[in-house]
Amino acid sequence: MSDIKSDMDRRLKPRHIMMLTLGGTIGSGIFKGSSSSIGLAGPGVIIPYLIGGMILYIVMKSMAELAVSQPNARTLRDLMEPILGKFTGYSVGWLYWVNWVLVMAAEMAAAASFMQYWLPNVPLWVLALVMSLIMTIANLFPVQIYGEMEYWLAGVKIATLVLFVVLGSVLVLGRHPHEAAQNLLGHGGIFPHGVSGLLSAMLVVMFSFGGVEMIGMTLGETQDPERTIPRAVRGVILRVILFYVLPILVIVSLVPWNTLGFTESPFVQVFRAVGIPYVGSIMNAVLLTAVLSAVNTGMYAASRILYAQAVHGQAPQFLARLSRGKVPVRALLCSTLFLYVGVIVAFFAKGQTFQDLMVFPGYTVILVWILLLVSRMKRGGVTFSALVSCVVTVAVLIGVVCTTPIIATLITLVGLVAIAASYWVLPKGLVPISTPLKQQDA
Repeated sequence: MSDIKSDMDRRLKPRHIMMLTLGGTIGSGIFKGSSSSIGLAGPGVIIPYLIGGMILYIVMKSMAELAVSQPNARTLRDLMEPILGKFTGYSVGWLYWVNWVLVMAAEMAAAASFMQYWLPNVPLWVLALVMSLIMTIANLFPVQIYGEMEYWLAGVKIATLVLFVVLGSVLVLGRHPHEAAQNLLGHGGIFPHGVSGLLSAMLVVMFSFGGVEMIGMTLGETQDPERTIPRAVRGVILRVILFYVLPILVIVSLVPWNTLGFTESPFVQVFRAVGIPYVGSIMNAVLLTAVLSAVNTGMYAASRILYAQAVHGQAPQFLARLSRGKVPVRALLCSTLFLYVGVIVAFFAKGQTFQDLMVFPGYTVILVWILLLVSRMKRGGVTFSALVSCVVTVAVLIGVVCTTPIIATLITLVGLVAIAASYWVLPKGLVPISTPLKQQDA
């Protein structure tokens, strides 16, 4: 692999990376989809979140160690390719790009639906188009603009969760302690669905943590990454406890777990119970913030990985150019072009078509985690924690295969085979370049 001597500016500050780590850990799933994992495992869902958090920590720690040992790395693929080979680097690059293009489309479709809460007469496709254009324009500016946007978007999510835990704790301890005990121990007990429920919830939990590994995409634009990335990783377990376990503990204490699938968001219930006005609009705004944060992250990750592919000679060379602001604008515009296509598919696809496509990102995240762990063990030796995490993650992958609709798995398999096969038929004209092409207007 030719080292990437990136001309991209290192303008992402440590505070940006800290918030990116937090924002990557906290997705819209905790606000909107927490009912799903609770419904599968009951109050005992806290156990899968703790186990998932420990696996996440080992994965992130492995990534940080790889970053320290490979100072020339600029993206996730650059951490793996020197260890696992060019084929792995190529495949991971394209897998991750497709992953984020699909995620962007899904999240933008969701963002349009949240916006329609306030603008019911505006068609969804218009709202999606307008917001896509706004987010694209924002990402054309130098990278610190992206860092600031994500800093504040993550801040909204964090503030909401902190407020929820504080107010919910007041309700549990001050007004409803006996009811809380009944909600936790009644309705089938802490583990109403036994081990099978915990395992099923584990799949959901692993998906909810997916995306935080994209911090590895910032290596080429982070100030002092060898120190900043490991520092951001160290507090992952504490963040998982604060922003997943505590909110869910409050939820299952205040609301019977077996009613969550049939009632409004538990966050809405708690905020309404303490008398906060306009709770519907508030939670809609929080959800909009969460999905726009995912779109923002997706645009960044997709553009950087596509740029890296081009620099390595594994994508058209015209994508390996930077703008005057040292942003891979061409790679960004190419990625967002597929975003618009994806949004159209999300709105007009019939039946389960789009849901089947969205299984691909789930598989991608698990595969990337496994490859990061394998890379770490091959580079620095096998450790007990890394080996156990790798085995558990492989088990989760097997569980996903067994529980996912066969058509969705087949679609994913076709995509994986197509990407792998394309490596062997790559046009000979695409050759790696030791440095990015001369900076010029994109």
